[in-house]
Amino acid sequence: MTTEQPKELTFDTLVSLSKRRGFIFPSSEVYGGIAGFWDYGPLGVEMKNNIKREWWRFMVQERDDVVGIDASVIMNPRVWEASGHVATFTDPMVDCKNCKRRYRADHLESDVCPDCGARGQFTEARNFNLMFKTFVGPVEDDANVVYLRPETAQAMFVNFENVVTSMRRKLPFGIAQIGRSFRNEITPGNFIFRDREFEQMEMEYFCKPGTDEQWHKHWLEARLKWHKNLGVREENLRIREHEQEELSHYSKGTYDIEYRFDAMGWSELEGIANRTDFDLQAHAKGSGKSLSYFDEESNEHIVPYVIEPALGVDRCFLVMLYDAYREEDVPTAAGKTEQRVYLALHPAIAPIKVAVLPLSRNEKLGPLSKDVHALLRPHFMTQFDDAQSIGRRYRRQDEIGTPLCVTIDFDSLEDNAVTIRDRDTMEQTRVKIEELVDALRAKLTAT
Repeated sequence: MTTEQPKELTFDTLVSLSKRRGFIFPSSEVYGGIAGFWDYGPLGVEMKNNIKREWWRFMVQERDDVVGIDASVIMNPRVWEASGHVATFTDPMVDCKNCKRRYRADHLESDVCPDCGARGQFTEARNFNLMFKTFVGPVEDDANVVYLRPETAQAMFVNFENVVTSMRRKLPFGIAQIGRSFRNEITPGNFIFRDREFEQMEMEYFCKPGTDEQWHKHWLEARLKWHKNLGVREENLRIREHEQEELSHYSKGTYDIEYRFDAMGWSELEGIANRTDFDLQAHAKGSGKSLSYFDEESNEHIVPYVIEPALGVDRCFLVMLYDAYREEDVPTAAGKTEQRVYLALHPAIAPIKVAVLPLSRNEKLGPLSKDVHALLRPHFMTQFDDAQSIGRRYRRQDEIGTPLCVTIDFDSLEDNAVTIRDRDTMEQTRVKIEELVDALRAKLTAT
């Protein structure tokens, strides 16, 4: 029996699986969809919430030096002027004169149009601001222009003083946030890797100047460990330091945690940047209000440096889905083999933790099966399935990454016990119903 990822796992395979099993659907699909926007289905929203829950647990709940906020999507436009987004948040854009398609100039590998094949037909590159504009109030004029935020970070900087005062924080400390952001990407694509609407999980860690480099190292190591602990394979992860010429205007140094995709090679998963004191200084200047911190040890006001781990929920979702995809040859009763597709998702991330599967739809099994399902629902996200053969139902649960299946058979009517089947090992364990919740919880937390 062999278990492995396909040699060339394509995004088309994941798109098909995601739609078929209820992870992700194209947004507004009945109207032809809209590029760069996706809807998360019943399983997708569970998995997405699990990712956010694990991030929040690691970054906020388990630490005593990080607190959270949930800020507005629309902010005073002066925020984006002070941060530099109005002037510099741009990508170089070109048009193909032949087919009229638009592309990011820095994503093109040659002067040949990827769509129509025309050579040498691109316009001169021009800067395109990625922020979505809208208006506040009934009058649509320049005085009422606002922006949908392109990142969640700025809200944490402009709330720095509020958090310090209300929560009595001492340096070093962090402010974390999970929220939606919007970027009018010129060429969204590669499934949910590059979207126009997405969710971010960001944390700004404020520290004394001079300690920033040690905290930068700390958060780089911590964030890499988080991905590994949730099942992303070590050989598919690496750390890349940004070259000097590619650093953002605010960055003293940035590292990317990258993931290796078959379809597009090594690509950014998470960035960990040393933003220095750029943002607090910029907003102090822009607002006219001090955003310094009084350090009792040195008896002076200082402007903290900031270390920022920034991870997209959607990109993290894609990596975990991609990395968990497996194909396996299993023997059949006829002496042949068939392919089994399953997602080796970490139990904490899997959308369904336990599936309840009566051996058949025999009316004698129905009442007990439903009683078992009712017993488990308060403790785990579950799914009940009694359609088709038990083998087909196992395959369906494998394909959505369910780690454990509970089967009720005719022996259960006599011995008041059920069978737990493990997704990864396919081992089966007989357990008394009164001990079932504890047994399932032990298996789920053993990973």
